[in-house]
Amino acid sequence: MLNQSPWHDFIVYFSASYSQSFLRKCYEAKEFSNSESKCYDNCYPFIYYIEHAQNYYEQAKIAPLTIKPNLLFYGYGQLIKACLLTVDCSYPESTSVLAHGVSARKRKKQQYEFIFDEIKIQKNGLLTHFAEKMFHMKHLEGEKLVMKELLQGVPELNTLFLSYYNENNYFPLEKAMDTYYLTPEILDHYHMPFERFKEFLTQKAGMSITMAESPEKLALGFQENISFSNQGVFRMNNEASQLQISVNKESKCFMLPEILIHYLLLYNLSMIARYETEWWLDLLKTTPNSDFAFIKSFLHITESKGPQLIKHWLHETHPYM
Repeated sequence: MLNQSPWHDFIVYFSASYSQSFLRKCYEAKEFSNSESKCYDNCYPFIYYIEHAQNYYEQAKIAPLTIKPNLLFYGYGQLIKACLLTVDCSYPESTSVLAHGVSARKRKKQQYEFIFDEIKIQKNGLLTHFAEKMFHMKHLEGEKLVMKELLQGVPELNTLFLSYYNENNYFPLEKAMDTYYLTPEILDHYHMPFERFKEFLTQKAGMSITMAESPEKLALGFQENISFSNQGVFRMNNEASQLQISVNKESKCFMLPEILIHYLLLYNLSMIARYETEWWLDLLKTTPNSDFAFIKSFLHITESKGPQLIKHWLHETHPYM
């Protein structure tokens, strides 16, 4: 289950022989010519990335909110680098992949609101590199993403969107045996008839879905396990222990894997905490708008869900061990 602590599952990698064997299987699956030597070379960097990440997260757990974004961002980055070593045996091959891969816009000092802030994806850096290597996503360069749309990509924040904006961004999927059920109301939100909705979901999910319609509910059957780390349409809500479906199909972030969404939000929050000290401390002390609630809630969520998403990506992408 996603709501279990992920660090117990990471501990298996703290064995040089295990991690070397794991990396060898990763590289052989991708038919890298130098898999034998590379799994040996990358064994300890892989372990150290995970160990370093865990240290950051443990410190973030006890740190004041003022510096929590920095610790979580650095820890999350270490986990992503560990993932990269499983699909890119030469990482980091050049200095161009060492930058963040994102830039924050210059902020206006007056009436700035985090939820309407923007970030821009750059040509080179960690973000663009892991998006391509881990999720086969290219052509992200130049995309501008608004914090509100990114926050909508975290299903646990849906209650805040309902409270502040009267927006319902997710519909729950009720499960009985091997079948999931949706209310027909979802068709109104997607503005699609049943057959078009079925076709749309199958295409976006990248997997075979069987669907049946009745006046009371829509029944969904999945021919394979749903990925918890790579789905844009379906997301796991940890707090509800429930698979949910997003209704924001017009959003740029609709199909972004949640792993990317957490990275982008943590990047911007860490930049604010580092370089916009006056605004950051003022926000935490005065809580003038909804920014504080969204930021504090997201940091609480990502503290546990970030490593869980990474853990599931490793297990789903490399089911060798």
